[in-house]
Amino acid sequence: MASAERHRHIIELVAAAGEAGIAQLADATGASEMTIRRDLDVLAGRGVLERYRGGARSLLRGTELPWGARATDRADVKRRLARHAAALVADGESVLVDSGTTCLEVARALNGRRLTVMALSVHALSALTPSPTLTVLAAGGAVRPGELAFVGPLACDAIGRLRVDTAVLGCCGLTAADGLTAYDLDEAAVKQAAIASARRVVVVTEGAKLGRTALARVCAPPAIDLVVTEDDAPAAEVAALTDAGTRIEFATG
Repeated sequence: MASAERHRHIIELVAAAGEAGIAQLADATGASEMTIRRDLDVLAGRGVLERYRGGARSLLRGTELPWGARATDRADVKRRLARHAAALVADGESVLVDSGTTCLEVARALNGRRLTVMALSVHALSALTPSPTLTVLAAGGAVRPGELAFVGPLACDAIGRLRVDTAVLGCCGLTAADGLTAYDLDEAAVKQAAIASARRVVVVTEGAKLGRTALARVCAPPAIDLVVTEDDAPAAEVAALTDAGTRIEFATG
């Protein structure tokens, strides 16, 4: 089991039980107790859990994993999704780039292009390098801790002043029945503002998020023009979304 996959498994095990011992985690992951100790030190440094002698207890609140736990998880997959999404954007376009770890990779993939890009998070903003060809805008507003996403009425007002070619949005959950959903109500409002200001809406997401529903509803499937995901996304949900009028593309290579 690769370290990133093992870290995710440990986070989920500790979060589900509230706490877990080193021997228990070693049995569950197939790793040595020495490796688990190192993993727990890394995850404690990211603020995901609290170490104690012989184990760790969860510091997670709610269902969304914190930024520190997601930032390096499946990074190769997120980069592949981001490259596919960035290739859909033509030179000369204006683009909104959402918050989230996958959209951070999209921001990185847009560097050096002839574009105007508004970043909807501090993370995405810091990843973009202004140049003679790349114009970078910040949504502004309040900053959500951890995610460093721009939220609130100032952010929504700034977005509402634009009419962009493409909005690239992240995803907490997406189903044909419930549409696009987010964990946070304020971030859902920002996504809704982005959708209202964009001629085209592209959602970029790992396949596992298809079929999930989070707390805050963002939009129904017909508001999404295209979903970029993995080819192992649940086939039934892919079919249901397609039937609902949303086009799906699989990022490969």
